Amino acid sequence: MADNFKMIAKTLYGMEAILSEELRKLGAGNVEEGVRCAFFEGDQGFMYKANLSLRTALRILKPIQTFQIRRQEELYSRIQEINWNLYLSPSMTFVVDTVLHSDHFSNSLFVSQKAKDAIVDQFRKRLGERPTVSVSDPDLRIHLHLQGNTVHVSLDSSGSSLHRRGYRLDTNIAPINEVLAAGSLLLSGWRGQSDFLDPMCGSGTFLIEAAMIACNIPANINRDRFGFQKWKDYDPELFKTIHEASLGRIREFHYSMHGYDKAPSAIRKATENINNANLSEYIVLEQKDFFKSEKKGGGPLHLICNPPYGERLSVDMEAFYKEFGNTLKQHYTNTRAWMLTGNLQALKFVGLRPSRKIKLFNGSIECRLALFEIYAGSKKAKYNPK
Repeated sequence: MADNFKMIAKTLYGMEAILSEELRKLGAGNVEEGVRCAFFEGDQGFMYKANLSLRTALRILKPIQTFQIRRQEELYSRIQEINWNLYLSPSMTFVVDTVLHSDHFSNSLFVSQKAKDAIVDQFRKRLGERPTVSVSDPDLRIHLHLQGNTVHVSLDSSGSSLHRRGYRLDTNIAPINEVLAAGSLLLSGWRGQSDFLDPMCGSGTFLIEAAMIACNIPANINRDRFGFQKWKDYDPELFKTIHEASLGRIREFHYSMHGYDKAPSAIRKATENINNANLSEYIVLEQKDFFKSEKKGGGPLHLICNPPYGERLSVDMEAFYKEFGNTLKQHYTNTRAWMLTGNLQALKFVGLRPSRKIKLFNGSIECRLALFEIYAGSKKAKYNPK
């Protein structure tokens, strides 16, 4: 269609295939996997829908210009060639974010400053007044990506990162990023097809993301704003239509969903966050030590957790991971147990051979999303959710 344009969805390492699958299911055109991103095409309404619905996207960028530079000095002049009046007015605020992979520049702040000067000087020359910079809450977020001699200039339609869902107002000591949680769940095969347990739920992020996947609730339904809502061409009626259509696709969840944590403070925080997400009818929280628990019922169970790594929480890693494995073997038959851990050495203490290991990153920490399959009866009687 003539109204379609190219876009880029940014994501975390290891989430590219899942993000591409999400985009295709949502209706994007010409989807291609990149490095920590996916490229796709859609119209203005699809850009709104992508921001509202994608679970594994951090940002949705709209490219507006690509050019080559041979010297540092060319950056200023090439940025000035863009007609910024199409996107900005003197009454608006803006900020420039820069990602560098170039021999021409070594300092992203310097590049952002140069681009900012070019934009401001264009307005001064044309109109005698200029937009101002706002780092914390800009009306327009401009994204520069310098790869070798190539400069990609994009508008960030998301504003703040899409992992900021809007429901998590309180966290525990080591909260998991919402996009990492959602991506881990999707990589684990979770689609809402069985009972679910997070045995170390912390502030409840896995539980909330799992419930939204199971019920097909748009990932960012609880956000109060997106970057595109301050753009000059924002269409509020179109966004309202997209928003209402997305809500119309919500479905019921017919299994149980539980979260355990030993700490009363964690249960309080998780309760508040679950209430903020309007999901309290689906999730049951219990202050409980997983190592002293037993599986509820004989049906299949999807278990996932983000246990301590020994990075920010002090734990006897060998004893902890050994007890985790023992609890699974003794009390959790017919369970697919997934663990996201940044302590790669500690995995060997579980005492079970993982049937899958997926490389991910939690911030700068290299992690593994590991699957331990606990069969009901003989190993041949594999977990088989209906």
